Amino acid sequence: MSTPSNSTRLDPLAARHDAGWLHLRGLVPGLVLTGAIAFAAIRLGQAAWFESHGISALTLAIVLGMLVGNTVYGRVGTSAGAGVAFSKASLLRLGIILYGFRLTFQDIGNVGWAGVAIDAAVLCSTFALACFVGTRVLGLDRKTAMLIGAGSSICGAAAVMAAEPVVRGRAEQVTVAVATVVVFGTVSIFLYPALHHWLSMSDLHYGLFAGSTIHEVAQVVAAGRAVSEQAADTAVIAKMVRVMMLAPFLILLSACLSRSSIGEHAGRGPGRIVVPWFALGFVAIAGLNSLALLPQAAVHEMLDLDTALLAMAMAGLGLTAHVSAIRKAGTRPLALAAVLFAWLVGGGLAINAGITVLFGQGL
Repeated sequence: MSTPSNSTRLDPLAARHDAGWLHLRGLVPGLVLTGAIAFAAIRLGQAAWFESHGISALTLAIVLGMLVGNTVYGRVGTSAGAGVAFSKASLLRLGIILYGFRLTFQDIGNVGWAGVAIDAAVLCSTFALACFVGTRVLGLDRKTAMLIGAGSSICGAAAVMAAEPVVRGRAEQVTVAVATVVVFGTVSIFLYPALHHWLSMSDLHYGLFAGSTIHEVAQVVAAGRAVSEQAADTAVIAKMVRVMMLAPFLILLSACLSRSSIGEHAGRGPGRIVVPWFALGFVAIAGLNSLALLPQAAVHEMLDLDTALLAMAMAGLGLTAHVSAIRKAGTRPLALAAVLFAWLVGGGLAINAGITVLFGQGL
């Protein structure tokens, strides 16, 4: 009886190698496209006008992606599709993990228990309000309401993108949610400094208020610097503590969705909890950053890489978000975002005042 030759036995391995190489080659056109859009967005975001108005590279990346996606992308979509999808999924998760380099556990101590309590109360109340008003009052689908709620209650576009794998939202739903963050976060930049003046708030408490209620980190920086450096520093720390709550939020959200049988488990009993491992990676990186083991130069390099990865993910999202689908969503998502914005301002003020008084640090 004849035995297989060595070349025959190696054929499956060679086939897998060839398949892997073909897969990588298939990703290149889309990665080049999202990388080019991300590069343009990052350079634009460094311009003085965009920085002063709190318009981040992530926001610009999705806008540029939409411009390309709704014009010329159709001609190259077949060849670039795999790389664009990879940017939206895999690069997004890696970007969220590296986002942990932006904060440390020491940030919690800098704002105290009052700051932590304020951030937690704002997050929980805003997300709960989004789910109730979005589905019960405005009749939105639950995924859209949750994505808008995540963006408003935690850290803007990054939170929307991080929640997308858990919620399993479509590209147009994610894009609509990000758009609402851009609109009302931009309004915050101009409204909050005026509130500081009208309400005669101290810079410290203004910083806590801004950091616990404004959507994006860049918007928090802009609103804080419009008042003072102390206000900006406090606002950024409060915001970073809020960002740190992203990981437990995603895990709890996954558990809730599983128990209510949403998505692919609908109608088949409670589903399996999908642990967002990238969220745990985010916490691990924040813990590593807290130990200050890496030189500052290396941390800055990681932050630049993180910005590039998230910008590529945003570009991929924009490329696959069609204006017709967003238009079809109508004004209800914007109405929900407006309700949440009003709550963040009015309810956020009340939460800040109540908790700071409770902790003996009255406004």
